[in-house]
Amino acid sequence: VQLQASGGGLVQAGGSLRLSCAASGRVFSIDRMGWYRQPPEKQRELVAIIISDTTTYADSVKGRFTISRDNAKNTVYLQMNSLKPEDTAVYYCYCYAVVQLRAYWGQGTQVTVSS
Repeated sequence: VQLQASGGGLVQAGGSLRLSCAASGRVFSIDRMGWYRQPPEKQRELVAIIISDTTTYADSVKGRFTISRDNAKNTVYLQMNSLKPEDTAVYYCYCYAVVQLRAYWGQGTQVTVSS
């Protein structure tokens, strides 16, 4: 499985961005998809996960971020609204494949929110 993320950039506080992540390869085995982020000098943390129609969010992004998945396109999206400077991080796309019994990660995409 390969993951290709896009959509990061620089935005002012209060603005919006949408991240996309397209999966390719043995996509039939993907169980869950989601996003993690790694702020500067901090550890990687969960942002949002989607499993079938069930979504889970970090408390810090609830009500501002929305994760969605287009199974026909094997793509997961992260709509980020009301962005804050503390959302600045490298965002990583993630999926878990139940046949291979392992996680896969996309390349990071930088999101920078200026105050």
